[in-house]
Amino acid sequence: MLVQAAGLALLAAVSPAVLLIVAAYLGSARPGETTVFFLAGAVVMSTTLAVVGLVVLRSTGLSRPDHHASRYGLRLGLGLLLLAVSALLLVRRRRQRARPRPPRRSLVSRMVASPSPRSAFLVGLLVFGPGVTFLAALQVIATARTSIGVTIAGVALIIALDVALVWLPLLFYLAAPGLTQRKLSTFNGWLRAHGGALLIVVIFAVGIIMTVNGGSGLAAGGG
Repeated sequence: MLVQAAGLALLAAVSPAVLLIVAAYLGSARPGETTVFFLAGAVVMSTTLAVVGLVVLRSTGLSRPDHHASRYGLRLGLGLLLLAVSALLLVRRRRQRARPRPPRRSLVSRMVASPSPRSAFLVGLLVFGPGVTFLAALQVIATARTSIGVTIAGVALIIALDVALVWLPLLFYLAAPGLTQRKLSTFNGWLRAHGGALLIVVIFAVGIIMTVNGGSGLAAGGG
């Protein structure tokens, strides 16, 4: 259970937008402080979503043996939803490449352009808002028949993995500031060009995993 949830959480953590934001913050006037506040906002939002999601999913009794059909049905539904999202993103990406338009600056982009600890915290809350891939990882833990201790450890694990692209670069920056900034700047050039395709691949991969898991669970008739 923990291995499957961790794998889904790792895929959910792959976010080109997060890496671009971290690179911008680490290159700002107050890199360490700003990035720490961004991490704080990310942790607060991820923890809130995890607790609320866990309570909702556990209150439905999906971890009980007699709810195996509902449990795997939910996984199948999440998988199909993710596959549909990846298809829509692919269509939109092709249309944008066929008819390129000047990029519009979102609220998050404007906030990142003027970095401060307060705005970084708010950006963390916004960027790490509800996501289907994170919910897919949480659903594996919430619907498993495990003890409270294992459940708490599992939730803590997926939260840590969900924000890994914030705290990992921050740790590297604290150890080697100049090298980390140079590597991030170089990597971000590739990320800006291929980040959209990477996101589609990740969403599609999680969709396949959840669809296969949910479908096989329903076919086997087991929990």
